Amino acid sequence: MQVTETLNEGLKRGYKIVVPATDLDTKVNEKLEEARPEVELKGFRKGKVPMALLKKQFGPRLMGEAMQEAVDGAMAEHFEATGDRPALQPNVTMTNQEDWKEGDDVEVEMTYEALPEIPDVDLKGIKLEKLVVKAAEADVDEALANLAETAQDFDDRRKGSKAKDGDQVVIDFLGKIDGEAFDGGAADDFPLVLGSGSFIPGFEEQLVGAKADEEVEVKVSFPEDYQAENLAGKEAVFECTVKAVKAPKAAEINDELATKFGAEDLGALKTQIGERLEAEYNGAARAVMKRALLDELDKAVSFDLPPSLLDAEAKQIAHQLWHEENPEVEGHDHGEVEPTEEHNSLAARRVRLGLLLAELGQKNEIEVSDAEFTQAIMNQARQYPGQERQFFEFVQQNPQMRQQIQAPLFEDKVVDYVFELAEVAEKEVSKDDLQKAVEALDDE
Repeated sequence: MQVTETLNEGLKRGYKIVVPATDLDTKVNEKLEEARPEVELKGFRKGKVPMALLKKQFGPRLMGEAMQEAVDGAMAEHFEATGDRPALQPNVTMTNQEDWKEGDDVEVEMTYEALPEIPDVDLKGIKLEKLVVKAAEADVDEALANLAETAQDFDDRRKGSKAKDGDQVVIDFLGKIDGEAFDGGAADDFPLVLGSGSFIPGFEEQLVGAKADEEVEVKVSFPEDYQAENLAGKEAVFECTVKAVKAPKAAEINDELATKFGAEDLGALKTQIGERLEAEYNGAARAVMKRALLDELDKAVSFDLPPSLLDAEAKQIAHQLWHEENPEVEGHDHGEVEPTEEHNSLAARRVRLGLLLAELGQKNEIEVSDAEFTQAIMNQARQYPGQERQFFEFVQQNPQMRQQIQAPLFEDKVVDYVFELAEVAEKEVSKDDLQKAVEALDDE
């Protein structure tokens, strides 16, 4: 097998690979010999078919396999010998395909962009600042008041008051289609919060303005995609008796409220809230410190970047930002979005840092464990209630989706590794100062 370099410009590489016909013939014969004991043809006992007949019968198909294996082997040997790592899948074409016939050599052209050599970085010389925020009593009280709002109670309004959006009405109702009651269309003493979207569209709106002891006839149409097929698209009339109209009020902040949120008493709930707030502050502070670290790494290294990766990243950035600026456009048939200089600059930073973090992770044998990967899938699966299993199976069968989940996990593990080596000084700040630092990340 002969490999000849045809291109070496920057990170671009090109090679001509010639696979001799004798090598192909040897591979085909090896495959035939391997399969021969199990082959049966009419007129011959199993395993006794002559090689010449086997070659005539199966040779052409096996020749294609032999070509592919030979080229793959040549590529693997090349990358092992040169140490090159292609930025993307190499482009491989058979240059004499049109006039090739059995007995000819196979000539292949392989081109790719090699990943650059990544310079070493003195990680211990990096200086970072970690913002620290303590959960103040006022912050805990504010969060506690918000919890009380979510656990709201309802008090009866004055007699004769009209129900408002956000009020709770207690109703008896009976639903009918074409004058006939239907299963699941009736209930007594049902507490319904107006505006909650608990009932089908149009139902709750017709109870706004109702008073206690009133009879209200609600006319609605079930959606075409309603889960009960016998009701989908049907018009219905609900005879409703309003038994009470109640105004919302925040729940009292006491031990009873605490038990609603799984705490033993109010003191334990406050402790939980403080811990949750500090966890949120730590997460925000980590994001700020991570940006500072990436800025330091970006300044610390300089190396050639594969044009194909830069181009792909710039186009992706341009496409993503275009959709953010045009949220009304849902599809992707809007034509190509041409990257600007700003997009190209951001792409260069992302590609440079991506390659550097990947190199740091590889050199220091940082890996995402199966348990960590599975936990990440389960966390995302919770976004699809009732379909967790289907989501999990989809991820397992979709390599691109697995990569999308694994990539940020790997990056965070590398970042944590660098945090441990860098010189980190803690700085206690206020919640507002931390918030400003987080907002500054979004502005960049």
